[in-house]
Amino acid sequence: MKTDLIYKDESYKIIGACFEVYKDKGCGFLEAVFQECLEIEFTHCGIPNIPHPHLGLSYRGTQLKQKYQPDFLIYGKIILEIKATSTLIDEHRAQVLNYLHSGGWELGLLVNFGSYPKIQYERIALTQRKKISEKISF
Repeated sequence: MKTDLIYKDESYKIIGACFEVYKDKGCGFLEAVFQECLEIEFTHCGIPNIPHPHLGLSYRGTQLKQKYQPDFLIYGKIILEIKATSTLIDEHRAQVLNYLHSGGWELGLLVNFGSYPKIQYERIALTQRKKISEKISF
């Protein structure tokens, strides 16, 4: 059974921008450095993004005062969460899944700039309340 990737073209552009940042900076910097570099790279590539958006949460139909803040909302529909750690762990994946569930988003990208010698990323998609996670390292 063949399944099409959700937002394939958009996610390729986002990951391409991440590769550009990694190619220039490598690993070893704090997450905030990669965040700032990505903001510049997304602007350079014409990728619409909102860094650190304050997104609402609700509980039993009541809007909470607390907000959640992914690293980026891109193209108005893709959550990007970045890390600068030796490897991605289940807590990172759970964070992205929570963001997707909370906002009704379908796709999250989890990108780790701290892995060496290659960037690490995962696509996390919610489709009909099912999680599909593709682990890819380059």
